Amino acid sequence: MRKILLLSTLLLSFSFANTLKVGASITPHAEILHFVKDKLKSEGIDLQIFEISDDVINNAKVDSGELDANYFQHEPFLLEFNKAKGTKLVKVASIHIEPMGVYSSKHKSFEPNDRAIISIPNDPTNESRALRIVESAGLIKLNDKEFVTPLDIVQNPKNLKFIELKDAQLPRSLSDVDYSLINSNFALQAGLSPATNSLYTENKYSNYANIVAVKKGKENDTKVLALIKALQSDDVKEFLKEKYKGAVIPAF
Repeated sequence: MRKILLLSTLLLSFSFANTLKVGASITPHAEILHFVKDKLKSEGIDLQIFEISDDVINNAKVDSGELDANYFQHEPFLLEFNKAKGTKLVKVASIHIEPMGVYSSKHKSFEPNDRAIISIPNDPTNESRALRIVESAGLIKLNDKEFVTPLDIVQNPKNLKFIELKDAQLPRSLSDVDYSLINSNFALQAGLSPATNSLYTENKYSNYANIVAVKKGKENDTKVLALIKALQSDDVKEFLKEKYKGAVIPAF
């Protein structure tokens, strides 16, 4: 009986040792993780995927050790989060880019009339990203700062008005505004195709690649390295191409 109990304990310990817990946004991050789950299983790793929509909770769970890693954010967001929350999370790999696009339910092109209303994300990094996209279209001029808000607009000849909202609320704002700048993951969740519905899209060589992040010190964890290898594979490249039709672009 003692040998059986000892064997059960060893098997249980092995099971826990080969479990990899990863937090992810539902679309497309969790979908991509599910695609590589069987590949990791064949290598003896049990990938457990936790779909978490709250960015703060997702990072906090990795910082506390409740999760081994997460996959939902870009590095500028992570660095700002660390600064604001005192967490010690680090990027281990870039996986894909979700181009931010301009959407509208009222207009056919991104040519705003005077005093047009535009909704943008309200977190520092994505708000800056959105405003830089509007600037790249020649509609406004911004201060040369790392993070900008509408208060940093120095030229606004059309008197455009910007409404700051939580990123998940942006698709729902389309009926109330002229335009909205929406990340591809939230556009996809709302049934919008970045490739066909967006009126203007940031350059595909954007610095805002979505990453896998871990707590500092766990960058070389063997299970994490196996996850990165699986995510940065030719199979995943093909999966992204076929499933997302340009809305999600490989960053490796």
